[in-house]
Amino acid sequence: MSNTEPGFLKRGHIVLMAICTGLIVANIYYCQPLIVLIAKDFGVPGSTAGRIAFLTQGGYALGLLFFVPLGDKVERKGQILWMAVFAVAALVLAAFAPNLLVLGIASVLIGATSVIPQLILPLAANLADPSRTGKVIGGIMSGLLIGILLSRTLSGFIGAWLGWRWMFGLAAIITAVLLLIIRSTFPQSRPGFTGSYASLMRSLLVLIKEQPVLREAAAINALGFATFGMFWTTMVLHLSRPPFNFQSNHIGLFGLAAAAGALAAPLVGGSADKRNPRIAIGYGLSLLLLSFIMLYTWSGSIIGIIAGIVLLDLAMQGIHISNQSRVYALIPGARNRLNTVYMTVSFLGTSLGSAIGLIVWDKASWGGVCITGVAFTLAAFAIYGLTYKRERTAYQ
Repeated sequence: MSNTEPGFLKRGHIVLMAICTGLIVANIYYCQPLIVLIAKDFGVPGSTAGRIAFLTQGGYALGLLFFVPLGDKVERKGQILWMAVFAVAALVLAAFAPNLLVLGIASVLIGATSVIPQLILPLAANLADPSRTGKVIGGIMSGLLIGILLSRTLSGFIGAWLGWRWMFGLAAIITAVLLLIIRSTFPQSRPGFTGSYASLMRSLLVLIKEQPVLREAAAINALGFATFGMFWTTMVLHLSRPPFNFQSNHIGLFGLAAAAGALAAPLVGGSADKRNPRIAIGYGLSLLLLSFIMLYTWSGSIIGIIAGIVLLDLAMQGIHISNQSRVYALIPGARNRLNTVYMTVSFLGTSLGSAIGLIVWDKASWGGVCITGVAFTLAAFAIYGLTYKRERTAYQ
């Protein structure tokens, strides 16, 4: 069997892809526990330094939009290697940033070049046995989600121990090592799009117009990701204030609570292979709503916050993995472009959620953040409900 054909992907490939996605996507989230340290270093308020978080997420959205579609046109392994080279350069720039402006520019570049996981996922989906696509995606998503969540724990400790600049330097070293591993072990892919880059980008609009499931999945996910970005950006500010007064290493430990939920990703993906994934989306939205109610009610309780984090992470996995499985099933030959639309909209939601969260934090503190999270979730429920009847008659 050729290493470019469906069914070629082996368990070892899946494990390696999960590790790579986790360690590379972490580049986007290292900055979050470091916000207070960065603010002190540059002498600015925490909410001003917090802009680094949504600049990174905004850069990620730009990378999704302009770089990920190329995976349908060029060989994916080669593209992944070039993106890793530029990611290393962006991380080095952040480590040596002389002021907040340069750090902001570096943050956008870190986000834009750290889209490698969204190139790996379509590569895996193309090479996996079609009957196991959801399970494969879920397995790789476990690595991605654990990377997102444990990145905060690692970043918090490195920041408290050595300073925030060292975290970006360490991330550059990790990414450089992964570049060498990917070069020697990843399978190659066979691109399916032969048109120009301009026609490739125009085809994104065609997909949006012709695929209602794509529109619905992207909209629901964007609202879910908005709550996720808002929570993790403002939680740092909440926990650094009374009654907690936590340092970055203590705040980073809360990523461990969320990482426990990431282990459910393969189960969610396997379920999506066997039944209507919209069921998992409905459960996920319900858990998301409950998590913000808990975070509001027990805002001064460590146990309450940890429980809310676990529920929030479980909710996001139910929503995201199920939606992603639905999107990948639409047109196998256009998986990178479908993923581009889906993830670009999702991370625009994350970026806007982080920005809105900082505004709400300045105006209404933690209580306002939690209420805004409830509002976003109810909006996602509205979209879910409005499309329910159509989905029952035309299941994707």
